[in-house]
Amino acid sequence: MFEEQIERIRKGIETAFISKHEVSDIMYQPQLVLNNPTEKSKVIATLQRELYRCDSFKFSVAFITDSGIEGLLGTLKDLEQKGIKGQILTSDYLCFTEPKALAKIAQLSNIDLKIYRTQSDGAEGFHTKGYIFSDEEVYHIIIGSANLTQYALSVNKEWNTKVVTTTEGAYAQTIVGEFDEMWNSPASQWYKDCIDDYTKIYEAKKKQLQFQKQQTAIQNALIAQGATLKPNTMQVAFMDSLYNLFKADKKKALLISATGTGKTYASAFGIQRLRPKRILFIVHREQILKQAMDTYKKVFGNNRNMGILSGNSNNATVKNCDFIFATIQTISKDTTLNSFSKKAFDVVIFDEAHRTGGATYQKVMNYFKPNFLYLGMTATPERSDNFNVYELFDYNIAYEIRLQHVLEDRLLCPFHYFGSADLKIDDESVKIQDFSRLVSNDRVEYVMDYAKYYGHSGDRIKGLIFCSTVKEAEKLSEAFNKKGWRTLALSGANTQQEREDAIKRLCDDTVPESERLDYILTVDIFNEGVDIPDINQVIMLRPTESPIIFVQQLGRGLRKANNKEYVVVLDFIGNYNNNFMIPVALSGDRTYNKDNMRRYVSEGTSEIPGCSTIHFDAVTKDRIYKAIDKAKLNAVKFLKDEYIKLKNKLGKIPALEDFDKFGAIDVFMIINYSGSYHEFLKKYEPEYTVAFNADEEAFIKILSQKYMPGKRIHELLLLETIVNSDAIKWSDFVNKLETMYNLENSKSLHDSVFNVLSGDFYTGFAVKLYKDHPFIIENNGVIEKSPIFAKAMDKEEFANVIEKHIEYGIHNYKKKYGKLFKKRPFQLYAKYTYEDVCRLLEWPEKIVEKNMGGYVYNVLTNTMPVFINYVKENISHSLAYEDRFVHRSHLIGLSRVNRTESSQEVIRLANKNEDNIIIALFVRKNKDDNKSKKSKKSKKSKQSKEFYYLGTMQSNGETKAIKRPTNNTVKAEKGKAKVQSNKLVNAVEIHYILDQPVREDIYDYITTVDIDVE
Repeated sequence: MFEEQIERIRKGIETAFISKHEVSDIMYQPQLVLNNPTEKSKVIATLQRELYRCDSFKFSVAFITDSGIEGLLGTLKDLEQKGIKGQILTSDYLCFTEPKALAKIAQLSNIDLKIYRTQSDGAEGFHTKGYIFSDEEVYHIIIGSANLTQYALSVNKEWNTKVVTTTEGAYAQTIVGEFDEMWNSPASQWYKDCIDDYTKIYEAKKKQLQFQKQQTAIQNALIAQGATLKPNTMQVAFMDSLYNLFKADKKKALLISATGTGKTYASAFGIQRLRPKRILFIVHREQILKQAMDTYKKVFGNNRNMGILSGNSNNATVKNCDFIFATIQTISKDTTLNSFSKKAFDVVIFDEAHRTGGATYQKVMNYFKPNFLYLGMTATPERSDNFNVYELFDYNIAYEIRLQHVLEDRLLCPFHYFGSADLKIDDESVKIQDFSRLVSNDRVEYVMDYAKYYGHSGDRIKGLIFCSTVKEAEKLSEAFNKKGWRTLALSGANTQQEREDAIKRLCDDTVPESERLDYILTVDIFNEGVDIPDINQVIMLRPTESPIIFVQQLGRGLRKANNKEYVVVLDFIGNYNNNFMIPVALSGDRTYNKDNMRRYVSEGTSEIPGCSTIHFDAVTKDRIYKAIDKAKLNAVKFLKDEYIKLKNKLGKIPALEDFDKFGAIDVFMIINYSGSYHEFLKKYEPEYTVAFNADEEAFIKILSQKYMPGKRIHELLLLETIVNSDAIKWSDFVNKLETMYNLENSKSLHDSVFNVLSGDFYTGFAVKLYKDHPFIIENNGVIEKSPIFAKAMDKEEFANVIEKHIEYGIHNYKKKYGKLFKKRPFQLYAKYTYEDVCRLLEWPEKIVEKNMGGYVYNVLTNTMPVFINYVKENISHSLAYEDRFVHRSHLIGLSRVNRTESSQEVIRLANKNEDNIIIALFVRKNKDDNKSKKSKKSKKSKQSKEFYYLGTMQSNGETKAIKRPTNNTVKAEKGKAKVQSNKLVNAVEIHYILDQPVREDIYDYITTVDIDVE
């Protein structure tokens, strides 16, 4: 084995430094480790992967910050439990390393920690950034520019070189020797021996830096006064949308924006474009008034006279101002309200529009008749009291700023999410029904230990704890207080003043120490309508019932604040069926695709934008995976509920594009269940009165299922063309393809597109549906509507539906499938079915799935797709394969059974005739997610399996005859795939080299065996 590793290292060096055409294992090639959001790569994700693979590690980094180490704490705790040892050497250079960060590392029993004291006798400056991972007789070494700081690990432009070397290599021995020399130097002192002295020096330096920062802030503020503010990308989108509503004479508009995303600035920019003479800006709390007015002054400058109208600022001159900022309590008084004419303002803005159902708000809205419009702004439009904010604002959603977008633009505070298994008592996970266990002493100490370990940003804890019931919150608060925490439980029974007093005790550093709070415990009163930017830790002690509520509660900590670099989110996860909601909430992906959910659990840190990180421990992963497996996401109740949520948001039957536009469920889940959106509405929507005949419904069904997903543009573009202009020559269509989409013609393209749209492509039990409903015919090289389709298109209502379906399909292509890989018809890492592959490879007809057998050769196109089900379970007989990746560029694929090295298909796959067959690789995690029951009367039906497209590959000519079992069961057991087998038969292993190494997060997700740990 060691000799094999040496050979891989040798070849990897040749690839990296001599010729990129030299084939080698990418894991053994010297690589550049970067932060690259396009490739879903972060330095921190690379460090996490290496930590999980190593048997020991050594870090030598000049600087370690609290925010930098936080994202690694979950991984380091996992290593502690596995007994994997580490050494971390940092420095006091420039007093940059934070004692708080070191204290977190020092909690770990498996890590030795030293500080290199640069002011010691004989010591020198210390500026190393090196990470050494030992894996038996091999080192993985990363050296470059990245310290253990938040931005260096996630978003900064950093160059770090990763190399693999044996323990006997000169490079490794030099680096490890240098590390050991520094480690053993008298200047390197044990953490416990020098931390008190270093902390004193650090704190003195910190005070100097704080004074300098204050002076710089003053200077920057003075400079900013003369600067021109520019809206960010999301604010520009809102401005455009608001202006379009205004031009369309809409009288109400709603901006939905997460807390801390700059919605007041967005409103100012948007209103500025409307050029109003007078506006009224209404808030719920007086302390927000000045902030809002200051924001508007920065946008409008001195061009408008502005004033505050409130209980403390209510003089007569204010009422004559151009822009008035008022509290709802003051403006709603009869004397105040009646002092203005009903049309006194061009725009009236509500800062907390989710409150507009209240009597005082309704009083104001019923009184004023703004010349332009009402604008409502809220982070939480979904109300718990069933009041429909969307309806009040005429369902005119000007813009919705979502969590993923603001994280990408760094508008929110980064968060470090840790999904930890809730406590087990007597080998059973605590559940919300077991009240005595929920508030038991063991659980209280368990939560406190985790909260202490993961800590918080800033000088002191300012936390929120969300519980399942008021009773649980009250009892836990009592228990926490007995153990030294200072907590308070709040519920709907508390007055607004009591809540504000509690928030002040939690967040206001001027409050005497004896009166301060560490945590507020609640159920849901802080889900909406509250702004507490200082929150630096959020603890979730309740199951996730809704992605919306999850994000609302998470959002309580995402507001930026002084002395706060990040927020810690601790989610204690029990055995709940709704655990699948967690990756849905974190990712913002409302398609409810099970494979996407699993990937997010597995590779969340790579997927989440910016400096945020996501970590699930092994038990939690297992619980979420099981919940995903069990989730009935194709059940009609779930689909109807999700549909109704969107309908209530829009106040109308949603159009196809609305599902995507407003972040709702993937409409194709509905289509896969019902056959078409039309069929779903016809059956479940009482307000839907559209009726089509059987032929018209068949066309809608075919278009919905086969072309509207947008896997290929050709059919959609051709349909769009003949719908708009009746007919087109094939040559003109080819030119259109090239001009609009940079797609080339081929000798098989015409027949492929024609066969698909005429129905000849389809085979199997449903062939009659397609052949009886051709979309096109061809006469003398001119393509036009078929008679049956043309007749249907004469009906205006049907034609409108077809046009909308085509339009949505083109949108899907551009969004999901239009970035083609090396002029092949597929987008790298997009997912395709067997049928999609046959169609996109321009085969004359579809191959039935059961006849695929892992691969099929098409002589007309000289293509051979290879389909692999990775991590197989309960696979029967001749379809049982143990294909495996050697590394990200090297795959060993198996032939069908009863094949030898002289079999024709093996010769083709191994390219032994040098006929250069185009081999495309498609791989999937073998999970049977697509079972569905349409009714009690019908049999189970399956949707087609989807495979990740991993690019093209070629055999290196290496084959090996083997004996393999005919009936395998592959099970994950203690981290290894255990194979149970029956009769052995002939087969062949074929070695392939991929033209593009598999992206690391996708590779790790596919190749990781999911283990049942409970």
